[in-house]
Amino acid sequence: MNNPLILVVEDDTSVRNLMTTTLKAHDYRYLTVFNGASAILEASSHNPDILLLDLGLPDMDGVEIIQKIRTWSNMPIIVISARSEDSDKIDELDTGADDYLTKPFSVEELLARIRVTQRRLPIMQRSSSEETAVFTNGALRVDYAAGCAFLNEEELHLTPIEYKLLCTLSKNVGKVLTHTFITQAIWGRSWDNDLASLHVFMATLRKKIENKPDSPQYIQTHIGVGYRMMKIE
Repeated sequence: MNNPLILVVEDDTSVRNLMTTTLKAHDYRYLTVFNGASAILEASSHNPDILLLDLGLPDMDGVEIIQKIRTWSNMPIIVISARSEDSDKIDELDTGADDYLTKPFSVEELLARIRVTQRRLPIMQRSSSEETAVFTNGALRVDYAAGCAFLNEEELHLTPIEYKLLCTLSKNVGKVLTHTFITQAIWGRSWDNDLASLHVFMATLRKKIENKPDSPQYIQTHIGVGYRMMKIE
């Protein structure tokens, strides 16, 4: 998608100016608001493609905004916050955020997160209009209807858990998934033993789909938080 509309929700003037100057320099369309009430109003009336959301707003917490927006929209939300603890990131992602960026951040990092999220938009649009039977990402192909996966047109021999894990990641490509989200999707619960098993199955899956498992191309690790499948151009 070219030239997406981005809603910037930030009450710090200097940070907001940095973000809008960056967006303008790279030809993004944008809207800006300074508090949670305005964020919800603008999100509902303008339906932006991406939401950049500060959590520490004067009238309400950003997590509450995420919860409200998720009742009627799946627009990608990138949280931008000074809260750097893994527990905060996990709470934000489990509430419905797609990605996070910790203050202070560089212009390059901001643009990179927007590009990653932007690549999800066509996939989300297709998914909303029709159920996708086959997922293709670079040399990787997952045929949901047939229940099998291929790499470079060669069928992958995956265990049932590995295949379920691959499906969970591929159906949320570009989005950071927490350990809790993944373990609940795989096992229907989230226990410490499940987390240890998740690490094992993730390692075996990577060996089967990554040319260099130690330098993965498809599956990105967010230490202490979870995993994300990257969209390959």
